[in-house]
Amino acid sequence: MSGSKKSRAAARLAAVQALYQFDMEGTPQASLLDEFRRHRLGMEIDDEKFADADIPFFDDVVKGVIARRDEIDEALSAKLAEGWALTRLDKTMLQILRAGGYELMARADVPTGAVITEYVDVAHAFFDEREAKFVNGVLDAVAKSVR
Repeated sequence: MSGSKKSRAAARLAAVQALYQFDMEGTPQASLLDEFRRHRLGMEIDDEKFADADIPFFDDVVKGVIARRDEIDEALSAKLAEGWALTRLDKTMLQILRAGGYELMARADVPTGAVITEYVDVAHAFFDEREAKFVNGVLDAVAKSVR
C-alpha cells in the first residue's frame, strides 16, 4: 500500500474512532480534533505504531460528518432494510457508515470504489465478514443515489 493510501486508511480509522467518541461522550469538536492530532495520530500505543494519518483528510471527514450528520443519516436510513433504524445499529458500525456516507456525498475526488473498499476494511478491524458485507451493501446503495 502506498504511503498516501496508507495515511488515508489511517485517517479513516481514526475518524471513525473520533466520531465514536464524539457520539458517546459529546467531546467538543475542537478538543476532539486536537486530542486525536496530538495523542493518537502517528503515536505508539501498546508497542503498536499508528500509521501516520493524513491529518487534513482526517479533519475533513470528522468535521464533515458532524456538520452534515442529519443529511448523512437520512441517506443511510433510506438504504436500510425495512424495519431497521440507525438506532438499532452498533455504535461503531454507525460511525463507519456515516464516515463512508460523508465521503460518498462530499468527496467527489475520492473514487466510489475506493471509499467503499476502505470502509469495508475499517469494518474488518471491528467486525466479522457479515458486518463488513453489510457496510459494503449500504455504502454501495448510498453511492448509487448520491453519485
